[in-house]
Amino acid sequence: MATNGPMIHKPKVLVPEKVSPDGLALLRQTLHVEEKQDLSAEELLTTIPEYEALIVRSETKVTAELLQAGKKLKVVARAGVGVDNVDVTAATKLGIIVVNSPSGNIGAAAEHTIALLLSVARNIPDGCSSLKDGKWERSRLVGVEVKGKTLGIIGLGKVGLNVARMAIGLGMRVEAMDPYASPAIAQANNVTMVSSLDDLLKVSDFLTIHTPLIASTKGMIGKSELASMNKGSRILNVARGGMIDEEALYEALESGHIAGAGIDVFTTEPPKPGTSAAKLVSHPRLVGTPHLGASTVEAQENVSIDVCEQVISILGGDLPRSAVNAPLILPDDYKTLQPFVKLVEKMGSLYTQHFSGKTAGNEPRTSFDLIYEGSLANLSNTKPLFAALIKGLTAPVSDTNVNIVNAELIAKDRGIGVNEQKSRDPPTHTYSSLVTLRAKPTSPSRASSRHPPGPNEPKPKPQYEQIISGYVSGTQIFISRLDRFATSFVPEGNLVICHNYDSPGKIGVVGGILGKENVNINFMSVAGLEKEIEEQEGKGAEALMILGVDKEVGSDVLGKLRGEEGILSLGAVTL
Repeated sequence: MATNGPMIHKPKVLVPEKVSPDGLALLRQTLHVEEKQDLSAEELLTTIPEYEALIVRSETKVTAELLQAGKKLKVVARAGVGVDNVDVTAATKLGIIVVNSPSGNIGAAAEHTIALLLSVARNIPDGCSSLKDGKWERSRLVGVEVKGKTLGIIGLGKVGLNVARMAIGLGMRVEAMDPYASPAIAQANNVTMVSSLDDLLKVSDFLTIHTPLIASTKGMIGKSELASMNKGSRILNVARGGMIDEEALYEALESGHIAGAGIDVFTTEPPKPGTSAAKLVSHPRLVGTPHLGASTVEAQENVSIDVCEQVISILGGDLPRSAVNAPLILPDDYKTLQPFVKLVEKMGSLYTQHFSGKTAGNEPRTSFDLIYEGSLANLSNTKPLFAALIKGLTAPVSDTNVNIVNAELIAKDRGIGVNEQKSRDPPTHTYSSLVTLRAKPTSPSRASSRHPPGPNEPKPKPQYEQIISGYVSGTQIFISRLDRFATSFVPEGNLVICHNYDSPGKIGVVGGILGKENVNINFMSVAGLEKEIEEQEGKGAEALMILGVDKEVGSDVLGKLRGEEGILSLGAVTL
C-alpha cells in the first residue's frame, strides 16, 4: 500500500497588485504564490497573517498596522524604486526586511527624459492635439533643434549618465553638476563637470534633474534659480516631485522666460484640484505625463525579476542585494563591531559635511585610508566597517541605502576608493582601539596645473591632510581628532564647528550670537592643534570650537557668525 511522504512546507507569498509574470514564475519554482488583487485595506489586514512575503507596487499602503498583523512576514518587496508606500521604520522594528529594485528602470527613465526633451523642443503633443482638432498650424508650432544645444544635468548617477550618453548621440553638449560623481567616468563619457548649480543654470539650454528627493534637493529649483537661466531655456524632471517649485515654474512659463517644461513627477500625485501641481499641469507650455518614467514592459519585467530573486534569497536565509533596511552588521559580529560600525558611519558623515561641504569650501576627495589600531587590527572581518564608511560618506548627499551587500558596488559607482590598513605598531594612545579616516590629497587642481602664479596672484592654498580619528569607550563613541586639531566630543545631533584664531573672547562672541538667536548650547569642546602640528606652526595659532546645539542653525545665523573677526571658517553639521 503506497503512503504519502511528509508534506514539504512552501513559504507563502502574497501579491495584491499586478506584477510582471516573469518574476512570479521564478517564485513559483520554490514558493507558494497567491495573487489577490483589489483587496481593501481591511481585507488585506485579515489576509496577511498567513504569508511570509508581500510583493507590492505603488498602490498598496504597507502601514505599521499591516506589518504588525503580518505575524509571519519576513520580507516586503516593492517592485520599483521608491518605498514611499512602505513604513520602513515599522518594518525595521519588527525585523522585516524591505527590498526594492533601484536599477530595474534606469533605461526606461532615461528614455522618457529624452522623449520629453524632444516633445518640448518640437511641440509634439500640442501639434498632435491641434491636428486631431482639424487644424493645420505649422507656423505656430515651430520648434527648436536640440543638436548643438547644451543639456545641463543635475545628478550624474546611473539615470543621469544614460541621459548624457543619449543626448550626446543627438549632438548635444552635456554639462553636469554632481559633487560626488566620478570625474573619470564623466570625462570618459564626454561630460563636462561644473562646480556649482549657478554655473550649470547659466549655460543650460535644457536642464534635467536626476537626484533623489532629500533635504538638500527639496525645492532646489525655485524662483531665483529659474530667473538665472537664459530666456528661452527648457526644463525637465523625471526624478521626483518636489525638487522644482511648481508655483515658480508656472510663473516662469507664463512670463515666457522658460519656454517649455517636460514634467513626469509632481508634489501631489495625481494632482488634486486647487494644488500647485494641478495649476502647473494646466499650463499650455507644459508637457506632462502621469509618472510614466518606469512604465515600460521591459522595466516592469526587470523590477519584477529583481525583487522576486531577492524574496527567494531572503526566504532562503541569505541577504538581498537591494535591501532598504538590511543591516550593516551580521549577528555573529554584532557584539564586537556594533559600536565601531556606528563610529565609522558618523566619521564618514562628518567628513562629507565638514570637509566636502560649504564648511571648508573644498572639492570633495574620494580616496581614503581607513586605519585600524589596537584590538581592531586583529579582526579578520572588517567588511561592516567598510560598509559603514560608505554609508556615512554618501548619506548626506544621497538616499541610496548602503549595506554590507552593496557597499563595494556603491563605492565603485561613486569613484570612492578605500584602502583599509591594520596598524600593529605599539599604540601611542590609552584606548583599546582607534580608527582613523585619512582623505588623500586630490591630484593637482586645474588651477595649480596651469602656470605658476604671478607676483600679484594669490598662491594656491596648501593641501592639508584631512583626518578624523575616533574611539569607543564602553558603548559611547568619541571623535578624538578633527582636521589638525586634538579634541574629544560625541558625534551626535546638531553641531556648529568653528575654525578660528586662538585669541581671547571668541567663545563669548559665538555663544552670545547663538543666545540672541535662541539657540541653546548643550556642550562645547575647544580643540587645540595636534602636538606635532603645534610644534611646526607654533602654539596658540588656531583653534577649533565644536558646539553641540539644540536645533539646526539656519544660514542667517551662520552668516552672522562668519562675519565676526577672527573666524576662519564655520559650518553646521547634523549627525
